[in-house]
Amino acid sequence: MKEFTVSSREAGQRMDKYLFKVLNQAPGSFVYKMLRKKNITLNGKKASGKELLQAQDCVRIFLSDETFSKFSTLNSVGKKHDNRNPERAAAKAGIAVVYEDDDILVIDKPAGLLSQKARAGDDSANDRILMYLLESGQLTEEELRTFHPSICNRLDRNTSGLLLAGKTMRGLQDMAAQLKSRSVKKYYHALVWGEMTEPQHLSGYLVKDHRNNLVRVSSELSYAGESRIETAYRPLAHFGNATLLEIHLVTGKSHQIRAHLASVGHPILGDPKYGDPAGNRKLREKTGIKRQLLQACRVELADGRVIRADDPEDFRRAENWLQSS
Repeated sequence: MKEFTVSSREAGQRMDKYLFKVLNQAPGSFVYKMLRKKNITLNGKKASGKELLQAQDCVRIFLSDETFSKFSTLNSVGKKHDNRNPERAAAKAGIAVVYEDDDILVIDKPAGLLSQKARAGDDSANDRILMYLLESGQLTEEELRTFHPSICNRLDRNTSGLLLAGKTMRGLQDMAAQLKSRSVKKYYHALVWGEMTEPQHLSGYLVKDHRNNLVRVSSELSYAGESRIETAYRPLAHFGNATLLEIHLVTGKSHQIRAHLASVGHPILGDPKYGDPAGNRKLREKTGIKRQLLQACRVELADGRVIRADDPEDFRRAENWLQSS
């Protein structure tokens, strides 16, 4: 018999989902059969698998060690890391923690780092967050068997700034609900070509080009699969023939800010997909900057909490060059 106590991180998920992670080599039919026969119980009682687990719930699996080993590859459980110093853990994981509470974590992602890995072997912010939680002693490898903390939003590889992550199931579910309802407000800074003097609220439809991993903006709906987008901005400062904008991402679609600004004739400096090739070439030659100057700078949560991140050094470098040229 194997006995598992549900942690606060694992709480909130359905029991069958939990069991599929513990018995990760077993077919679903086997798991449900064991539930029906009371070979798997919840707090000593028969369960259907639809129950939402709570912290300190007791899940018992009445299988022989041989059978359990056959249906689970999670027999070897690592020890909890002893490092209790968050600053040291963050440095070891290579992340800058901007905000943290019991349920969520917010980091300032550097340009060049993937939000999530695209293939095995990739370095990603998501993996670094897991490393941080393990190294700081907030997560055990045993807990990782049945629950994976994860990022809640995504940034393009070469967009920097605030990335939200759920440390617990409660945190993940709450952030997912806030993002879906748009009660989380996300703001960005961007350096764009041209002089922009008035606030604007842009709307349109996003058309995806999957073959070339691009999108384009249309003013009218052409077919049902297009996504409606809204992007608001206000100018903050002017630097020669460029403007620093604060952008409110009202809807959050892939490449939305980059494509929307380019569609109105003000592409982001350094943007390799939607930018101005001649301008980007000068930017690289004079400053060495090879990425779009777009930073997720502020998040306003539904309960009023405001989380900020400063613009990175390459913004200052570009602004100084623009002012002097």
